[in-house]
Amino acid sequence: MNIPIEISARHIHLSQGDADILFGANHQFRVYHPLSQTGQFAYEEKVDLAGPRGKVEGVRVLGPCRKQTQVEISETDARRLGVDAPVRESGHLEGSAGVKVIGPQGEVDLKEGVIIAQRHIHTDPATAEILHIKNGDHVKVDIDGIRDLIFENVVVRVNPSFRLAMHIDTDEGNAAEIDEQNHFGRLIV
Repeated sequence: MNIPIEISARHIHLSQGDADILFGANHQFRVYHPLSQTGQFAYEEKVDLAGPRGKVEGVRVLGPCRKQTQVEISETDARRLGVDAPVRESGHLEGSAGVKVIGPQGEVDLKEGVIIAQRHIHTDPATAEILHIKNGDHVKVDIDGIRDLIFENVVVRVNPSFRLAMHIDTDEGNAAEIDEQNHFGRLIV
């Protein structure tokens, strides 16, 4: 079974409190487009990030709001900002890097929450069973193309609301020369 590959560009998930500071209380985010995972959206709104060494502008806000603000960047972005962002699974933010988030109405100095997202596969339970994988597994995925690559240490995330897709960051996508349209990988068992 082919696994669709999606490149997850830099983005931010905001807590409601941080959203209120950055965009004003009761701001209604405008949907730019729905994401492949059910109930997730890219918003029209963007923020800027400032670190000790530099700035990254135009970081897309994703929703809905979460319990804690999480910034997902690439290693290239981390170097540009001058932060030591660890590779982590989503939601594993303790001890991660911090950054200043700049919105149109205010700023938030995050003490932690900046990560390089661990490459991962989203899937529903039925598809996971077909693929003989389970939540928390670490698998390998073979990417065919002009720059063939095998991604190792791909975390499997299983949830009834998920749709089959592998998420990698822009650095990983560039390394394999993956375009955003119709690129697939194969699970190596």
